[in-house]
Amino acid sequence: MMRNMAVHHRQQSSTRRKVQVSFVIRDEVERQHRSGVNGLQFDPACNKLYSAGRDSIIRIWNLNNPKDPYQQSMEHHTDWVNDVVLCCDGKTLISASSDTTVKVWNAQKGFCMSTLRTHKDYVKALAYAKDREHVASAGLDKQIFLWDVRTLTALTATNNTVTTSSLNGQKDSIYSLAMNQSGSVVISGSTEKVLRVWDPRTCAKVMKLKGHTDNVKSLLVNRDASQCLSGSSDGTVRLWSLGQQRCIATYRMHEDGVWALRANNSFSHFYSGGRDCRLFVTDLRYPEGSVLICEEHAPILRIEITPDQNSLWVATTRSDINKWSLRGDDARNSGDYDNAPCEPFIKTPEYTVKGGPSVVQYQILNDKRHIVTKDTESNVAVYDVLSAKKVEDLGQVDMEVVIKTKHQMVHVPHWFSVDLKIGMLCIHLEESDCFASWVSSKDVGLGPVDGPETKVNFGGLLLQALLEHWPRTHSLEPEEMNGHVNGHNSSPGDINLSMDPVHQGTVLRKGNSYFSVPSHTPVIFSEVGGRTLFRFLCRDAGGDSERMLLSETVPQWVVDITVEKNQPKFNKISFFLQPHSSSGAKTLKKDRLSASDMLQVRKVLEHVYEKVMGADSGSGMNGKGPQDGDEDMPSISEDKVELLCQDQVLDANMDLRTVKYFIWKSGGDLTLHYRNKQT
Repeated sequence: MMRNMAVHHRQQSSTRRKVQVSFVIRDEVERQHRSGVNGLQFDPACNKLYSAGRDSIIRIWNLNNPKDPYQQSMEHHTDWVNDVVLCCDGKTLISASSDTTVKVWNAQKGFCMSTLRTHKDYVKALAYAKDREHVASAGLDKQIFLWDVRTLTALTATNNTVTTSSLNGQKDSIYSLAMNQSGSVVISGSTEKVLRVWDPRTCAKVMKLKGHTDNVKSLLVNRDASQCLSGSSDGTVRLWSLGQQRCIATYRMHEDGVWALRANNSFSHFYSGGRDCRLFVTDLRYPEGSVLICEEHAPILRIEITPDQNSLWVATTRSDINKWSLRGDDARNSGDYDNAPCEPFIKTPEYTVKGGPSVVQYQILNDKRHIVTKDTESNVAVYDVLSAKKVEDLGQVDMEVVIKTKHQMVHVPHWFSVDLKIGMLCIHLEESDCFASWVSSKDVGLGPVDGPETKVNFGGLLLQALLEHWPRTHSLEPEEMNGHVNGHNSSPGDINLSMDPVHQGTVLRKGNSYFSVPSHTPVIFSEVGGRTLFRFLCRDAGGDSERMLLSETVPQWVVDITVEKNQPKFNKISFFLQPHSSSGAKTLKKDRLSASDMLQVRKVLEHVYEKVMGADSGSGMNGKGPQDGDEDMPSISEDKVELLCQDQVLDANMDLRTVKYFIWKSGGDLTLHYRNKQT
């Protein structure tokens, strides 16, 4: 782990770009892929399968235990893992990810040894030269880098300098890469629609092959680098002679883009799959002789052949991984495919590594705390963002009905964003929005019903919970700092409101006193719209390496709330207060008033009754409204005065931001009208 952390230390300064905090809501052990599988590698020596998930996790499957093959998760990436290669006789795994990194793993023990940050954009493809133990990586930054695996596995905490060769001259994003076993040639495919060929020993560009009419998504090259196969989004597979520098055959069996290719050891037959969900075997000598082996239920992303060449592992945009037998035992014992030119040769897979459902739809509820989701199996669930976990599993019910049932006429500002890219809920917190959500602890069930009225900030409390195990956040503090607020700064025109009594005494602060998040929650610091700076699990924030990296990575706006215990400012709302036309009162000079957007209508009624009408409500006539802690108690003003917006009488318990969002619904400052209550 130390070795991996040391390489994480080599990162761009977090001060150059705005930094966001993200976390994933997930189970402690994710035993199944939650989305499509982009990469496969099979280790015959120990009968293990390695799979690279769009859920950001690499998993190891022990096929000696077919009833429960899950062995281990390899977690460190923060976005899709797009490709993996197994090197050094199964000892080392290299992975490429959309988080812009290439990672080096101890494949047998399942931990990350180092992180390579040379790429500037998604890393989409890897290629491996077994004889030389070299790996090439490429992606959307148009760069190809060559790595000596033996150098990568020798990285230590004190010696982590990585030297690499680069192949320059690509003019567009690279989606596919191939290298022959001896490492004498590297071939890339891109949105440029051409194949570019390099000599990695000199880093010189050798040739450019034209013919495809769309993105080149998959590539193979034979052992002596005399021939190359390419699959394209144009729906064709092409065979190229590198010696003649031209296409010598075109195969048109697919109805849509070809995304995956694999060839047998002698390079006489190849297997192809893609967007049409169909997997074909083709004899290179007979372009018209392709045979449909099987049909998957989703577009095919990767094909892996077992060493005995009797089976194919196939990964798709679904989370299952299927093994298809090529022996033909179930029906056709002839050992060839000639009897099945039209119908799939194999109807069902020999074995399936089961995947799990991924979240594909979500709706943030009005309380800006709960999220209703639907997954690929049509199961509906409810998640609590604050506690970072699923709180209701409702099964296959109507999602829209659930949303309507849970709808509340309350408005809380947006303070987080969501994405489903990895098939699980990933929550993002940014400085511009994170502290927008002040709420009443009573209203959201965080405080005792019979206790004092306390205002809490969702974003601030959540950051404190996420960094609860970081020692820098532990300190003795006055109790009122833990989410309690003693008023807010007034300005001319404010309706003065003292929100809380001050709680005296000190407590040891670890997180916040309201809730915690699961200790296995992954927390990610990253540049907004950019690369990941640091990923860790909540419970590991106290580790030596993690503490050092957190001190360097956590942005000041997060330090302010978690370490220095500063409270975010309240959101203000401007509004006008006028007599209603039905009251017969003279319209007053239009002065703009300002108050917290959480101010309840009840407080405005008291202000009108005491200050505007000059009555004595029995609450002190001191200009400060009712005494602290009385906010939920009906007052005389509510019996005498009513407040209207858009001619709708307002509930005394409603706050101003809810009035503006649900009733005012207009631009400009909110306008409220008052009148004597009708008897």
